[in-house]
Amino acid sequence: MIVMRYILVLCALVMPVRGLFAVRQDNTSSIDQKISALHLDRKGVTVYISKLSHTLTLKIDTVTLKEYYCVFGGNPYSDKKYEGDQCTPEGVFHVLSKYPHSDWEKFIWIDYPNNESWRKFETNKQQGKLPPNATIGGSIGIHGVPNHRSDLIDNTINWTLGCISLRDEDVNEIYNYVSAGTEVIITK
Repeated sequence: MIVMRYILVLCALVMPVRGLFAVRQDNTSSIDQKISALHLDRKGVTVYISKLSHTLTLKIDTVTLKEYYCVFGGNPYSDKKYEGDQCTPEGVFHVLSKYPHSDWEKFIWIDYPNNESWRKFETNKQQGKLPPNATIGGSIGIHGVPNHRSDLIDNTINWTLGCISLRDEDVNEIYNYVSAGTEVIITK
């Protein structure tokens, strides 16, 4: 009985102290802490997307802030040639805008097609590599999953028509670090 009272008293003393010194462990805080500790300019965030490794990486200069797992269109490893090919475009893009989306949690819209996309499209069209009625497409972005279906990401199901998809909690976190003009580099 005395031992039990001793344990209860000890727990009562330790619990408030532990709570007092507890550090919040959410990822947004850790990214903010890294930016602050390294004196980085938050406006310098660049988004790097590797289709081969299925990763989206937030960086400032050479410093990796965080890496996320992502999926792509149904044809994940080819460069986008035309609307409907289920490919994710490759190249250097920029965020046009971002907004909440009823189907995908958040939508970070990138500037596909840009001048380089149009150049590739016209070249492919002139070389007869596209269907005669092909259009270039658009509305490519970074977004979450339908109906909170994180299993699509967890099981590497490339389900989009060409966008980059992440778990809802990941796109919500990234959303805080990008803005219009943020560079997005998509590679094979």
